[in-house]
Amino acid sequence: MKIRKVLLSFGLLAFAMNMAGQRVFDVNLWSGSVPNPTGFPNDTAKVRIFLPDAKLATGRAVVICPGGAYGGLAIDHEGNDWAPFFNDMGIAAIVLKYRMPHGVKEAPISDAEQAMVLVRQNAKAWNINGHDVGIMGFSAGGHLASTIATKSTKDAHPDFQILFYPVITMMPDFTHKGSHDNLLGKNPGKSIERQYSNDMQVTRVTPRAFIVLSDDDDVVSPSNGVNYYFELFRHNIPASLHVYPSGGHGYGFRSSFRYHAEMRLELQSWLRSF
Repeated sequence: MKIRKVLLSFGLLAFAMNMAGQRVFDVNLWSGSVPNPTGFPNDTAKVRIFLPDAKLATGRAVVICPGGAYGGLAIDHEGNDWAPFFNDMGIAAIVLKYRMPHGVKEAPISDAEQAMVLVRQNAKAWNINGHDVGIMGFSAGGHLASTIATKSTKDAHPDFQILFYPVITMMPDFTHKGSHDNLLGKNPGKSIERQYSNDMQVTRVTPRAFIVLSDDDDVVSPSNGVNYYFELFRHNIPASLHVYPSGGHGYGFRSSFRYHAEMRLELQSWLRSF
């Protein structure tokens, strides 16, 4: 019993020491007029910044886009819960609460672009290397992240991308219908669907990628991530594709995901490879 108490006390002390070195604060994404208004003024965009201990900081940062089918946000297990993982590697984690489209597809996209710009504007103050800022997304957040990775330019263009069970295509046969309808509407037209099918938008300047899928995902077809990987490969973009035998959809950072430990190690190895 005494040993257990000592171990518990040591664990709490280590946690407290880790948190003491970490800086966490919120920043509103927009000041003044907000571009692409959705008609829902209470649905505001902001970021939560998790900065690592200055002694550990590598200068790398990642903007995290939680999923939720463009109708809500899984802000914890696909957002905030990832901060210690990245901070322990000396990487700043910036969790994005983006606006829901409400019929204005440009709203979440402009929020994600602004988050990338904000990080680079504050790079010096936050001890970040402006040339090492990536984007990460889950499910519909993976669609948002891959949209930024394939379409955005200048300070909004990421240096790398991390996608978990992403929605990639908006073509009806393989898309996630809820994400499709919430972002583009029920009948957007083929040209708009192609424009927001990010496997069709890959170019030779698309950033390197780490993609995680589960073979038994019956919510978002794994073909989304596989086709995206193929296009990255075809354009000579470095990419790492990890397809786990099970796990379904939406596990994020939950330890209940059977391959949670393996996924962490593989992502750590990939992040240290460049």
